[in-house]
Amino acid sequence: MKKSRSKFKRYALIAVVVLLGAYALRAMFFSAPPPPTFAVGEVSRANLEDSVLASGTIDAIERVSVGAQATGQLKSLKVALGDRVKKGQLVAEIDDLTQQNELRNAEAALQTRRAERAAKVATLKQAELAFKRQRQMLAADASSREAYETAEATLAVTRAEIASLDAQIAQAEIQVDTARVNLGYTRIVSPIDGMVVAVVTKEGQTVNSIQSAPTIIKVAQVDTMTIKAQISEADVTRVKAGLPVYFTILGEPDQRYQAKLRAVEPAPDSIQKDDATSSLTSSTGSSTTAAVYYNGLFDVPNPDEKLRISMTAQVFIVLGEAKDAIVVPASALGKRGEDGRYAVRVVLKDNKTEVRQVKIGMNNNVQAQVLEGLEVGERVVTADSAPAAAAARGA
Repeated sequence: MKKSRSKFKRYALIAVVVLLGAYALRAMFFSAPPPPTFAVGEVSRANLEDSVLASGTIDAIERVSVGAQATGQLKSLKVALGDRVKKGQLVAEIDDLTQQNELRNAEAALQTRRAERAAKVATLKQAELAFKRQRQMLAADASSREAYETAEATLAVTRAEIASLDAQIAQAEIQVDTARVNLGYTRIVSPIDGMVVAVVTKEGQTVNSIQSAPTIIKVAQVDTMTIKAQISEADVTRVKAGLPVYFTILGEPDQRYQAKLRAVEPAPDSIQKDDATSSLTSSTGSSTTAAVYYNGLFDVPNPDEKLRISMTAQVFIVLGEAKDAIVVPASALGKRGEDGRYAVRVVLKDNKTEVRQVKIGMNNNVQAQVLEGLEVGERVVTADSAPAAAAARGA
């Protein structure tokens, strides 16, 4: 009995030793590879777009301030906010009593000058007859030389007075035309087709065109809107007219409005202030450095009038596109070589890495197009992570 027990213990001990050895061998040769200590990204296929992001402001393609060139009280306003108007349509009237009186005075002055001229014409006829008679009498020694010269002088003076009256009549006609134009200024018409987007002056208010040009209403063509996109000086060299553009608005972030870039203004808006501030800057000896933006302009139809003046637009100017391209995270790109290829660390099956030289096409700083060197499904190192920092975060 004792022999059987000792034999059982011996076999049990041998079995434990064998199990421990097998476990040790498995741990040494068949264990899973250690987890990677870096961030990994995968090579995949996607549509890639390289674009310039800009902030834009929406405005009407044409917007005018309809002002008054006459002084007086606004007698009547013919339109309301939001009304559609046609070019030449009457939109407001200013009290025209003063202008009518000025026109009557100018017409009366013109009639007076014409009457004076008619009287002088009759006097001229008398002077011509007197001169003719004196000339005949002088030839027959029936009159003195003095009487002849007096008649001649009277004729010349009368002719000069008629010439002066002709000039006065011309001036009076100009005054009549001016008074008639001023009277017409009391009837304010729309210079364009469009919508009334602002009513600045109300009925009963007095407008003074002498000190300034008062605005009555503002009219805009809202069937087509112009977007003014602010392009930074870092991106403006890559942008040119004709590039495709799309934008979104805050109220409809999923709705894209497509267009083409019409123009890029050659100078920033700040150039309008340079002349005014340059003297101040030079006198104080100080200046401030501010970001410089150039306006990119493009137009978009607005048939349903969803787009409104002064809306903010998130503008994307598309520099290039690649459909169904092989892409890799841009953070995986390492140093660029002389041949233009980038060093990329590729993760192998055992979580070890190897460096490959990869040819890159389009790069929007988020994803980069792979032309050569990587295949779909391969993993690449996008960032190294410190084990100690990871352990600290886990704790």
